[in-house]
Amino acid sequence: QLQLEEAGGGLVQDGGSLRLSCTASGRDFLSYAMGWFRQSQGKEREFVASISWYSGSTSYADSVKGRYTISRDNGANAVYLQMNDLTPEDTAVYYCAAKKSQLPVRGELSPVDYWGQGTQVTVSS
Repeated sequence: QLQLEEAGGGLVQDGGSLRLSCTASGRDFLSYAMGWFRQSQGKEREFVASISWYSGSTSYADSVKGRYTISRDNGANAVYLQMNDLTPEDTAVYYCAAKKSQLPVRGELSPVDYWGQGTQVTVSS
């Protein structure tokens, strides 16, 4: 079982950057592919990015490609999301997610085994 805790959200201006982090507690972090999802007010939760357990494969939603970078530090049981060139459309609650898998990631994690509680990102225009 994993417990996931996000940090790093906040308020940033249009064009700014933020780095989210997610720390996992529990066993076997290496057994999990990790990812990020987001949910804007009034919309369904959507996939943002994913990364395989060994960082050899990553996948991104088209809306964030070229602006966001997902990475992980297995020694620290952590996964990160570097977000650049933010726009107000990126405003959402961002959730860390884990799926037990040691396969390369292709697209979003599904089904997700564990979720974090979410961290708010607000981009002002």
